[in-house]
Amino acid sequence: MKGVVFTEFLELVETAFSPEVADRIITRADVPSGGAYTAVGTYDHHEMLALVTELARETGVPAANLVHTFGKHLFSRFVVGFPAFFQVPSAFDFLERVHDYIHVEVRKLYSDAELPSFEYARPDDATLVMTYRSRRPFADLAAGLIDAAVEHWGGGVDVVREALDDPERTAVQFTLTRRPAASAS
Repeated sequence: MKGVVFTEFLELVETAFSPEVADRIITRADVPSGGAYTAVGTYDHHEMLALVTELARETGVPAANLVHTFGKHLFSRFVVGFPAFFQVPSAFDFLERVHDYIHVEVRKLYSDAELPSFEYARPDDATLVMTYRSRRPFADLAAGLIDAAVEHWGGGVDVVREALDDPERTAVQFTLTRRPAASAS
């Protein structure tokens, strides 16, 4: 995983909990990098899993919830760092561009980035089906990013998540459905 993901995670931990909590989870996780991450470095995803596991122990918050929250945080950081990606009219427009546009641009910056893949289906104008696949178990991160995208564009979309017969949580289908606009009576 790219170091920027680790640096953003530790920034979130320091902000949401404290710098001391960040130090404790790094020490307890005993990761090979020693918790010294650079934004452009590449690190084993197992280090992130170890840090999240320790944060869950430290805080009592389930790891899945922490990773989901981190996905939402990461989205907010991407909005600031890469505003051009967000110049689209809706969450559907944005999310449909992740695999074939945004990930292509990310690879230009980080040629060795291992990114998840997304497949898309549009059964109708109100529905977007996204199938997430990754060699790493970060579907909760994807869910946080997706939920943050929906919120960024004003909500009004229901998101249903379905595991795809995958105990490792590396393949998930997200079905996003626009809610009908409320009619004025």
